[in-house]
Amino acid sequence: MKRDDLYDLAAFAVVAEQGSFTRAAAELGMSQSALSHAMKSLEERLGVRLLSRTTRSVSTTEAGETMLRSLRPALEDIASGVDAVGALRGKPSGTVRLTATRHAVSTVVMPVLPRFLASYPDIRVDILVDDNLTDIVAERIDAGIRFGDIVEKDMIAVRIGPDIRMVVVGAPSYFANHKVPRTPRELAGHRCINYRRVRAGGLYAWDFEDKGRPFQVRVDGPLSFNNGDLIREAALAGQGLAYAYDDDVAADVKAGRLKRILEKWCPAFPGYYLYHPSRRQTPPALTALIAALRYKS
Repeated sequence: MKRDDLYDLAAFAVVAEQGSFTRAAAELGMSQSALSHAMKSLEERLGVRLLSRTTRSVSTTEAGETMLRSLRPALEDIASGVDAVGALRGKPSGTVRLTATRHAVSTVVMPVLPRFLASYPDIRVDILVDDNLTDIVAERIDAGIRFGDIVEKDMIAVRIGPDIRMVVVGAPSYFANHKVPRTPRELAGHRCINYRRVRAGGLYAWDFEDKGRPFQVRVDGPLSFNNGDLIREAALAGQGLAYAYDDDVAADVKAGRLKRILEKWCPAFPGYYLYHPSRRQTPPALTALIAALRYKS
């Protein structure tokens, strides 16, 4: 096999994973026309069509999918080898792909990133912000960050943050026209702002606890979002009660823009954990990031 074939096969894998010549060209640092020409040349040399092209997307043909399944292990071995060489020279390198919620990125990742990236200039961090529980193995993501109680048992998990407390809040303008509920059950008579789970479907039931016993309350109201920032904005506008991360609304509570209610019923959840598949050797770049994020109580 010629050296050009190796380059083109690696580029094919990127196109297949991105499903777009535009995104793949940006990742590879080459022009879209050059990448398209390389893929056509590869198909001509192999004598099969690997990619099905439309005006909006690119997908693999049956032959392309077979080729991709064969390529992935080899490309992963090459990437691991490059990482291992980087480790030998004492400078981890490569890209770490993470999936995390917006709140996790804001509270535990972003505060650490500036110093981490300054310490490891050869490492890149690619973060997919997603509130759903992503299958990191199927999506070929290096690690995920989620609450400790929902991490799969077969994953290696490292605690990277303190416990997280949830709160119910409302604006003074809302309470001017509505009585403050005394128990979570009384939320049935209130306008509540729901969080919609896009991938899992349905609305998120609010979690509470009574003397250590957890229970859930399904609430109702005219608004629902799949974004916590918009829920907070709607609560600030007096459109209903919101169930939020305590630290997300702490400044609003302190300023009097929001008021906490039902505090004795609101639970704390196990903090964020970084989790990744069990491997014989964790890539040095991921090992370095885990060390930087590890929670020190």
